[in-house]
Amino acid sequence: MNGREPLDAPAAAATAPGPPAGAPREVVISLYAKREQIYPRARIGKTLGVFARWRWALVWITQLVFYGTPWLRWHGQQAVLLDVVARRFSFFDLVLWPQDVVYLTGILIVSALSLFLATTVGGRLWCGYACPQTVYTEIFLWIERQFEGDRSARIARDRQPMSPQKFARKAGKHAVWIGVGLWTGFTFVGYFSPIRELGAAAGQLALGPWESFWILFYGFATYGNAGWLREQVCTYMCPYARFQSAMFDRDTLIVTYDSARGEPRGAGNRNQARAEGGLGDCIDCGFCVQVCPTGIDIRDGLQYQCIGCAACIDACNHVMGKAGLPLGLVRYATTNALAAKLPPAQVWRRVLRARVLVYTAILGAICVGLAVSLSLRVPLKVDVIRDRGMLAREVEDGQVENIYRLQIMNTSTAPQTYTLQAAGVPGLVVASESVVDVAPTSTRTIVARLRASAAQTPAGSNRITLAVTAQGNPAIQVNEKTVFFGLRP
Repeated sequence: MNGREPLDAPAAAATAPGPPAGAPREVVISLYAKREQIYPRARIGKTLGVFARWRWALVWITQLVFYGTPWLRWHGQQAVLLDVVARRFSFFDLVLWPQDVVYLTGILIVSALSLFLATTVGGRLWCGYACPQTVYTEIFLWIERQFEGDRSARIARDRQPMSPQKFARKAGKHAVWIGVGLWTGFTFVGYFSPIRELGAAAGQLALGPWESFWILFYGFATYGNAGWLREQVCTYMCPYARFQSAMFDRDTLIVTYDSARGEPRGAGNRNQARAEGGLGDCIDCGFCVQVCPTGIDIRDGLQYQCIGCAACIDACNHVMGKAGLPLGLVRYATTNALAAKLPPAQVWRRVLRARVLVYTAILGAICVGLAVSLSLRVPLKVDVIRDRGMLAREVEDGQVENIYRLQIMNTSTAPQTYTLQAAGVPGLVVASESVVDVAPTSTRTIVARLRASAAQTPAGSNRITLAVTAQGNPAIQVNEKTVFFGLRP
């Protein structure tokens, strides 16, 4: 046989006996779920709710900081510049070099612990209010509403066939999305390449290949994530959604639905009290689902797709107010608070539990340690390299000379003049230039010649110290150990 089924296979299958009664039925589960388009409502009512106003306030704050910081000038230079080519990270008066990787590590640790602490106390507050995915999705949704209207208008338009008006609205929306994405990519690259020079090069269409690549990469990443993927980034791509439960406990503040008060749901009769009709306070309006940016129903309990944006709280409170019912059917609460019906005062007292105190203590200790270390940091670095081509040589007046290469790094934002001194061998002096000028946040390499009396210098290697001191500020001083070779008889 050729491996194919016979032509009468369908007929044979139709007449074949089925599984015996009561046997378990075979269920096919698809590994791919087709995405259902989500059309989140902007608001319920004429005004934004309390939490929506907080979200938009953080949208404005984060974007003013992000888009504005690269344009700030400090001592004639870009205030914040992560110059990878020059291996120099500038943050106003603080300049970090590759040797300062411990500070960058400390900053990353502080950021991670701050996220853990915020999650332990208030759930996914970062996701709901300040995460770039949330922020840019809010911006892109606002742009979409300007072109296509609110939820109902967008649903109706997407069901219609393509028309010139529909094409024009969607084309305009995508053009603005791409513009915002490219400007975001340009700004991001401006943190790593001086943004004023970057802007001038972009205006002349003279960008380098790498700068062009990263602007396009981050620009279209913003366009794709905020314009197309949206909730899929939070649901499937973000690892934080998967491990957040490890930081939750029963006293973590999360967005919750009070099922004991809300169930059973139903519209009810206006002329009859809800309790008399056997109904809870939830009127089953569905607005909490319509405003959710990830399309979940908070009434089904805590779900990993919930980003804690509290849009459902604003919607439910608006409906409860219109219906003359108490607010807070959907609210920030804890699992213990719902189970034991704790008053707000006890809920907040439970916030200061051992887990939170440990996170706070560790975070505070690291922040204090970083602050003290940075305050005591000397804004000067010196590297000493011996000239390997010649260990020592005898020069005029019976002296022995060693040659060194000094790399002096001025990590401050002001020009400095440094004085070189040497000690460790009797009569040791600096025979080359002993005063060196170094520009702000710059490195200068010089050749230093040290001389001492050949008769007074012991043969072989001798431990010496090279001191580099800033003129007018003796506190800025670095002492480097090296060796000085004496001549053998």
